[in-house]
Amino acid sequence: MPWSPLPDADGPPPEPVGPSIERVLRSLGAPSSDGLAALFEDWGGVVGEAIASATQPLALEDGRLLVAVRDGGWASQIRWMEPDLLVKVARRLGDGVVTSIEARVRPR
Repeated sequence: MPWSPLPDADGPPPEPVGPSIERVLRSLGAPSSDGLAALFEDWGGVVGEAIASATQPLALEDGRLLVAVRDGGWASQIRWMEPDLLVKVARRLGDGVVTSIEARVRPR
């Protein structure tokens, strides 16, 4: 099947898909994709390097942030620190986006 570009049109140029996705995310109560990416990419900047060296965010599901930890000791530490970590995460994503943190042991 031959391919050819669309003919030039007099209408407005196509819009980037990013803003549309952000509107859908906001309407669903989800955090912005930039905020979520920042949380996962700059985990150490959010929680501190000491915690980040033993943990890694895995997913955000229904307000619950799933975090991999290297052993059971860190799982206990995350449960104990959860209120403080929720404050730190809220600074990055906004209040109420993450309502709980669940640690899962996954040795590195």
